[in-house]
Amino acid sequence: MPVTVESQKRPEGSKPKALRRSGLIPANLYGHNGAESISLVVEAKTVERLLKQAAVNKTEIELNIPELEWTGKTILREVQIHPAKGTPYHLSFFASKG
Repeated sequence: MPVTVESQKRPEGSKPKALRRSGLIPANLYGHNGAESISLVVEAKTVERLLKQAAVNKTEIELNIPELEWTGKTILREVQIHPAKGTPYHLSFFASKG
């Protein structure tokens, strides 16, 4: 059963630290449209739940980006963890073909 994650497009010019302070984790989606990538934000609570259910490069994740009207199957390619705090601070999703 795929894990479902809802995300939003990252606001233009937004600073990662400010996003994290407001409870959002920056993320990127690759491979959904050739070489193009999309900058996203995912709520920190959603990321915590996701990391309990999903394994990097293994678990299929249904990623939903309502404002772009894009939903697709992805895998979590990379999770960057803050060295001191131990909290996630950036995610990379990769669209899976098929």
